[in-house]
Amino acid sequence: MNAVALAGTGLVSPLGPTPDAFWRGLLTGRRAFGELRGLPGDFRSRVVSGVAAEDCAAPPGRRKETLATTAARQALDAAGLPRLPVGSLLVIVSQAPTLTDPAADPAAERDGDFAGPRPGALLAAVGADRAATTVVHLSHACASAAFAASFARDWLLSGLSGTALVVGASALNRYEYASMDVVKTLSPRGARPFDAERDGITVGEGGGAFVLETAASARARCHRPEAWLSGAACLVDTSQAVASAPDAIRACMRAALDDAGTGRVDYVHAHATGTVQGDAAEAEAVAALAHELGATAPLPMSSHKGAVGHLLHASAFPGLVAAAGFLREARVPGTPGLRRRAPLPDGVIAVAEPYRVGTAEHVLVNSFGFSGNNAALVLSAVGR
Repeated sequence: MNAVALAGTGLVSPLGPTPDAFWRGLLTGRRAFGELRGLPGDFRSRVVSGVAAEDCAAPPGRRKETLATTAARQALDAAGLPRLPVGSLLVIVSQAPTLTDPAADPAAERDGDFAGPRPGALLAAVGADRAATTVVHLSHACASAAFAASFARDWLLSGLSGTALVVGASALNRYEYASMDVVKTLSPRGARPFDAERDGITVGEGGGAFVLETAASARARCHRPEAWLSGAACLVDTSQAVASAPDAIRACMRAALDDAGTGRVDYVHAHATGTVQGDAAEAEAVAALAHELGATAPLPMSSHKGAVGHLLHASAFPGLVAAAGFLREARVPGTPGLRRRAPLPDGVIAVAEPYRVGTAEHVLVNSFGFSGNNAALVLSAVGR
């Protein structure tokens, strides 16, 4: 069995301080967008999606770290673990590791929400023994959290440990916001994935985490996981400097399904950020996959980025929570902000409003990043 258990998830997002708050907000179509404040610079867009202050009370330079540690504790609680077990793997996803302590370095305090979070703070938050925990920092642009899920799954299946914690966060900061502005990806009105009038992304913030566990470890604890992470594929397509190509996306999704040992997918939780080129490439790839699999009805896909924006390197965390919600409730979430669908290829449909389905067995979660970083994960339902 190549599947590992998604034992528990944690998420603090602009929709609320828990995974359930995010899922319920997504189902109601709420858009948690507001005005950019506190960042110097004349940016094309002043629209952001930020976590409410009451959901993230943090000192200067520690907002990202606070979001990450809160989500990590939630994930452990959901997994039924009082602390991260001895011998576990901890994977931190971020743009860059933190090498200094914000409390001791004024520059680090000012810019602390770009790098990090600090491994020591995360280890302390989850009660882990530093000497008995393998810590890995991983960065694959906006596909980082999905790459980390694949890495952690391989680590567990190789027998190196029984438990892994993947954690990361995105907090608004001048460096990452300016990087999105300079390449002209920011929407001046707010992201609307798959909409005919979409015009770019909205930068969001939030913290996410999930616990992965071998099937044997979950059974030994009599723990029922949220889902199985049954397949994963990561592909770095060096032919594309920025946008992902449809053929590469389709190949990545198909490889993930093959890895999961299934030719069936009931729903695709799309990466779709709200850019014209990116959404179109993903839709073309999903349609091609549907035809390849012999689907008899259009394959539904939707995106959370019209609700909470793009969490950059942490964007796969809300995607996994949405996928687990689909498997649990057999409800396809809608795409907040989608009012008028852009033309799509035959074989795929962009979902605007949530609806129930008869079967919810397998879901694809897509995550893509600059420089051709493509990842697709397959989550499968836990037998009842």
